[in-house]
Amino acid sequence: MSNMYDMAVSLKTLTRARNFLTKFEAAQIYYSECFERQSKAGKKHQSNVKMARLYISHFIQVLNLAVIRSEVRLMHKEYYGLDMNGNNVPDLSSEAALVEWGRKIIDGENKRTSQGGIPIYNPTIAKVRVHYDIFMDSYEKQKNYQVLTAKSLEALAAMRAEADELILDVWNQVEKKFEEVAPLEKKMDLCREYGVIYYYRTGESK
Repeated sequence: MSNMYDMAVSLKTLTRARNFLTKFEAAQIYYSECFERQSKAGKKHQSNVKMARLYISHFIQVLNLAVIRSEVRLMHKEYYGLDMNGNNVPDLSSEAALVEWGRKIIDGENKRTSQGGIPIYNPTIAKVRVHYDIFMDSYEKQKNYQVLTAKSLEALAAMRAEADELILDVWNQVEKKFEEVAPLEKKMDLCREYGVIYYYRTGESK
């Protein structure tokens, strides 16, 4: 390749490109790290979701059975926000529902027992709360990881326009430098030294 004073690309463009590349690579590494942290935490979080759903659902089922056996008064289901006209377990498929129903069940049981009601056992509300608190902790962390990953991806995407502009600038300068070189294959070889890659379209002769 020619010496730096005879290069196809201006020193100004080279300096700008090198500075941009340093920032772009740093942004790419940061995004990868954010995504990796979110992914690792996500696996553990799903285990916590499963346990919280299991305990909340089981507690509600046991509470409903206690009502059926008249061990708990029907009207007390209102403390938990549960339907007094049925014994179905609320839809707990989403994490938002687990956040909501876990809090309702814990508050409802505390209110009922504070008025002299016999506590539900197997599972106790203390056991439910342990798994609910673990879930809530990882739920908040996971939301934070998701926000960081999304922001890092946005920052990376925002740099694409400048990257495209730099690539086009370098490409145009290189082709301008060797526009008088013949034959075409020699010109293309000189351009390739600067990273300008040519692709033949389907059906186009080389």
